[in-house]
Amino acid sequence: MAENNDAQHEVSFDSADAGASTTFPMQCSALRKNGHVVIKGRPCKIVEMSTSKTGKHGHAKVHLVAIDIFTGKKLEDLSPSTHNMDVPNVSRREYQLLDVTDDGFLSLMSEGGDTKDDVKVPDGEIGDKIKKLFEEEGKDTNVIILTAMGEEAAIEAKEAPQGKA
Repeated sequence: MAENNDAQHEVSFDSADAGASTTFPMQCSALRKNGHVVIKGRPCKIVEMSTSKTGKHGHAKVHLVAIDIFTGKKLEDLSPSTHNMDVPNVSRREYQLLDVTDDGFLSLMSEGGDTKDDVKVPDGEIGDKIKKLFEEEGKDTNVIILTAMGEEAAIEAKEAPQGKA
């Protein structure tokens, strides 16, 4: 039983096998556009997929073009369609925004009332939207946090639905 050995390593996210529970294998041919895949160790969203035959007796290859879900960088991969590729376990959670700290972190609260203070205000459009809704307009703001492979990022902000009185 290998599980007992791994328990002591769970805390360190830098070891080579750290991604084990954060991903699952899927055959290349089963991947779909807009799905997720791990390319060069990064969690990505597939934006383009094509299959090509490589000659008379060659195996079909799948060409993937994907965007890193955290950095927005474009990555490509070419793999035989019968090979397995890792697919990241991606979760989206919505949190209520309580505050934006002076050092640029979001102070968030989950539906269950737990607070979370370790996600930075993202750069660019989403960060601007969070600041605009929360600071300029004073709106109740919900932030969607995307989590994959031990990383987290705020990917969307929206005005919280107002409860009917």
